[in-house]
Amino acid sequence: MNDHIHPEGSGEEHDHGALGDAEYAQFMELAAEEGFDIEDVEGAIEEAGHGPLPVLAVVGRPNVGKSTLVNRIIGRREAVVEDKPGVTRDRVTYEAEWAGRRFKVVDTGGWEQDVLGIDASVAAQAEYAIEAADAVVFVVDAKVGATDTDEAVVRLLRKAGKPVVLCANKVDGPSGEADASYLWSLGLGEPHPVSALHGRGTGDMLDRVLEALPEAPAQTFGTAVGGPRRIALIGRPNVGKSSLLNKVAGEERVVVNELAGTTRDPVDELIELGGVTWKFVDTAGIRKRVHLQQGADYYASLRTAAAVEKAEVAVVLIDASESISVQDQRIVTMAVEAGRAIVVAYNKWDTLDEERRYYLEREIETELGQVAWAPRVNVSAQTGRHMEKLVPAIETALAGWETRVPTGRLNAFLGELVAAHPHPVRGGKQPRILFGTQAGTKPPRFVLFASGFIEAGYRRFIERRLREEFGFEGTPIHISVRVREKRGAKKK
Repeated sequence: MNDHIHPEGSGEEHDHGALGDAEYAQFMELAAEEGFDIEDVEGAIEEAGHGPLPVLAVVGRPNVGKSTLVNRIIGRREAVVEDKPGVTRDRVTYEAEWAGRRFKVVDTGGWEQDVLGIDASVAAQAEYAIEAADAVVFVVDAKVGATDTDEAVVRLLRKAGKPVVLCANKVDGPSGEADASYLWSLGLGEPHPVSALHGRGTGDMLDRVLEALPEAPAQTFGTAVGGPRRIALIGRPNVGKSSLLNKVAGEERVVVNELAGTTRDPVDELIELGGVTWKFVDTAGIRKRVHLQQGADYYASLRTAAAVEKAEVAVVLIDASESISVQDQRIVTMAVEAGRAIVVAYNKWDTLDEERRYYLEREIETELGQVAWAPRVNVSAQTGRHMEKLVPAIETALAGWETRVPTGRLNAFLGELVAAHPHPVRGGKQPRILFGTQAGTKPPRFVLFASGFIEAGYRRFIERRLREEFGFEGTPIHISVRVREKRGAKKK
């Protein structure tokens, strides 16, 4: 692809994103001519040019203050509810920033009493989150000290071999630091005394987190390392994921396991399709199908988030025989927000009558309009109907995800577009898009530079036209806009 990748550790002061050196130099010249602050422009390109963010999992048993700590890390009070029984989540991943570095946080605060028994429940959650993470913050209540449940999580952490930062929470003053020091006994290195509630010690702990987190995720995307491309097969429970997996793998396997969800299955499976080997991630989560009476939604969404983080393309499976649900929409949104290539597969297509097909088309338009750009396949996991269409759809989505438009071609397109369809006049002024660049791929990320505020409706119009002109089938597109300051505004 047209993608420019810097060798690791190239030690550049500024990241050019996907721009080559000559392209970057020309672009900066253009920005200077238009009166933009060069540092702002460099910052915008660097921000949009970053690849996937490294992932931090926050794990620990209930009531140790995980939710409070996650709120403290992401800097938003309302984001995470408390980890009390009965709580479920719509989302489990959040973006955070510390000392100028951005990363994702996987929160494991939601839990259900008596779902698996508390020890197994905590272990299962921690297992899912650790699987997706590049580093882990393990939260222990310093006042209570290490419990048997804590010890069970420590065993998981040792097995996983990921970097761990030990957070001794609820240390509100110097007297509590003695309690924290007892946690050396866990064998996870230095306990960091913290009060998540008051913010005490969290800065030092986050400095340590940045040391533990890699600059980019270990899940370096397939093309960069030459490994098989990674697919997450996601969807709400009982839409036919295990049947589809069995069909593509070409063999029946035991898919129902009544036991607690802490036994280890092969996490990823290599499957050959269309003459190419693909890595299906977290097939254990699909094959296991633990029977949970309550809390199943939370476990499912945590597992889905973990699978999506590891994948390049998400195949979202939807049961076409039922109305598209809020849960279906949430799962699609999770994949879009994670910036993955997306294919939507409608299962049980062979069971639909004409009337259901008619209503399904209407539902797709209204409920899933946000991913109208995703390739769609109508399949039957049971009979194998149309399964051969899956691989071309995945390849199309990955190609869109990796597409890069050279800056010169993009600006020629923007010039014609703005001339033919100018931004509406607002308050006697007409903001104009002056120029732009595609700073990143996987997914495509654009930075546009404008003379004034660009409305959301006009941004959506630009995205539609970008798709019409350059394809981008099967991928979300991120567009950020930087507005030029009034000339001389910075000069005092």
